[in-house]
Amino acid sequence: MIPTAITDELATPFALDNAEIAGYQKDGFVVLRGVLSRETIDFFENHVTRQVEANSAHYLPLEKRDTYGKAFLQIPNLWTHDETIAALVRSSRLGRIAAELMECAGARIYHDQALYKEAGGGKTPWHADQFYWPLDTVSTTTAWIPLQDTPLDMGPLAFSPESQHVSFGRDLAISDESDRRIGDFMKTRDQTLVEEPFAAGDVSFHMGWTFHRAGANLTDRPRRVMTVIYMDKDARILEPKSDPHRKDLEAWMPGCKPGEIAASRLNPVVWPVESE
Repeated sequence: MIPTAITDELATPFALDNAEIAGYQKDGFVVLRGVLSRETIDFFENHVTRQVEANSAHYLPLEKRDTYGKAFLQIPNLWTHDETIAALVRSSRLGRIAAELMECAGARIYHDQALYKEAGGGKTPWHADQFYWPLDTVSTTTAWIPLQDTPLDMGPLAFSPESQHVSFGRDLAISDESDRRIGDFMKTRDQTLVEEPFAAGDVSFHMGWTFHRAGANLTDRPRRVMTVIYMDKDARILEPKSDPHRKDLEAWMPGCKPGEIAASRLNPVVWPVESE
């Protein structure tokens, strides 16, 4: 059972100011401090970690994986398997932040995923998430929710400001190649890197086309992170242009067709809530 204080917190709006929204629109990301209480983070960490442990037995030993495999354990759509985790993923607190940052009338879930970078886990290569998404909109955002304090040596998420406007790299899946080519491109354009530690309760949001990466986990503890991907509640589906598009359409928007609103049973609107 979820404590009342936590359910109340998840139903209470987080006060965004105009500067944070403007900064997100300009830079393609924003890090918001103290979005969730430490009590809430600790509570959901226990539930998410149990799900990750129960669903990661198929992973090879760390030393036998490729670069992407070494980056993290990746367990998707936990909200569909765990009612407690669903309370976080479907919370109006996070959904409203997403909608306000995207400057949309409402936010719908695309999917969630836990990303656990094990002790000694490798870097997350440079990439842009929306390479994988058959969505006819740029109004997408990912909430990155660390489930512990995340210092620099644990591999917090890092961003390239204003990279959402760059057309280069949109054909690159996350890989050694994307890391090299985007990294080289950033050097030629004198692109900056914003990399800061996160405290438990801080949450970042980044656009689907924003370049981002994470360093290796150099500590002896796992870097535990929950993510939720949101889209404009009225976003429509593109005709798939690649295998990743086709796979995502089947996995995250079952039964939906190109041209339709992405409104399968797996894509509930989380803000505004029906009572509002």
